[in-house]
Amino acid sequence: MSKLHQQIERYADLIIQVGVRIQSGQKLVINASLDSVDLVRVLVRKAYKAGAFSVKVNWVDDAISRARYELAPDEAFLEEPKWYAAEMMDLAEQGAAIISVVSSDPDLLKGIAKERITNHQKTYGKALSTYRQMMQSDKFSWCVVAAPSKAWASKVFPGSTEEEQYTSLWNAILRAVRCDLDDPVAAWEEHIANLNSRSQYLNSRKFKKLHYTAPGTDLTIELPKGHLWVAADSTNANGIPFVANLPTEEVFTAAQADGVSGYVSSTKPLSYGGNIIDNFKLTFENGSVVKAEAERGLETLEGLLDMDAGARRIGEVALVPFDSPISRSNILYYNTLFDENASNHLALGSAYAFNLEGGKELSQDELAKRGLNTSITHVDFMIGSADMNIDGITEDGSSEPIFRSGNWAF
Repeated sequence: MSKLHQQIERYADLIIQVGVRIQSGQKLVINASLDSVDLVRVLVRKAYKAGAFSVKVNWVDDAISRARYELAPDEAFLEEPKWYAAEMMDLAEQGAAIISVVSSDPDLLKGIAKERITNHQKTYGKALSTYRQMMQSDKFSWCVVAAPSKAWASKVFPGSTEEEQYTSLWNAILRAVRCDLDDPVAAWEEHIANLNSRSQYLNSRKFKKLHYTAPGTDLTIELPKGHLWVAADSTNANGIPFVANLPTEEVFTAAQADGVSGYVSSTKPLSYGGNIIDNFKLTFENGSVVKAEAERGLETLEGLLDMDAGARRIGEVALVPFDSPISRSNILYYNTLFDENASNHLALGSAYAFNLEGGKELSQDELAKRGLNTSITHVDFMIGSADMNIDGITEDGSSEPIFRSGNWAF
């Protein structure tokens, strides 16, 4: 077995043992592209060996997705996929674990009319809103991972052969999730403990606001009373730990929905809706985006902001040091799963219920009354740089450095 295949085997073990931590008799769903078939086959075998009751794979294909956007009638993008939402809700209520393997071409929908993309995202967002609420309340275990595709690899590593691009992206993914090490599971246990120590300190400080300053950024974010900073690991409704993203380098919490003011500039491109949005700036008043600017992808950005009222507000506030391993790799992945772990980031859209004391047991209306944002979307965008400073402001108005020059100040 080659070194690459050995590391892919370790990766699959990590996903099954740490990502979703499959239990005996549990069902598993894998959402994946045909480009990731080799990894999915390994995942299926390892899941059954770990005791899975059944493994259902939902396949997607970039070429078929593109064909739909090009050729389907406009009315097709207004139909909610209620059958899919019902199936996913049924599986989630049974306590199934969900693995999503991302590998799509970042430019998949370049040139497609904005209305088609926006209508698709709205109909899927509405149909899956209850499912998303369950996910954001940790009712079941879920994990997002990646595998390379040729189109994605050519975007990240242009200028070499197709085989070299593909292998380079595999190696970059495996390093990012620590599967180049002899014992990735042990490495992740140590990593999770380190991230949790950061979240515990931030929780002890109970900051009322965060103030971000950097070139193109001067932003104040109020935090809701009873907010919780969390890190890599979560616990589902049955008390089983899981890790929602592999890789992850962040410590994050929720924003007060109406408490964001100032302006913030992106520092990495955002791949959204099969298009790239780059060099954009958002201006906030009373929590909502009142002005959006972008050098590339402004129409796509406006489509995102118009998804619903909550899409103009911040749901998640995440801290990632500039010297994180993914940042140090100097690789621009054009994929949020990786790029968000190289940079401080924010998310437009819904907040996570578990970022509030007692939030997992609250309804959407109750969460909104406590200050959390609700939306049918949740999209992370990157704002961190080596020049970013962040201060925590306490209830009495005193200030404490959290980040200096892009890295932790404590």
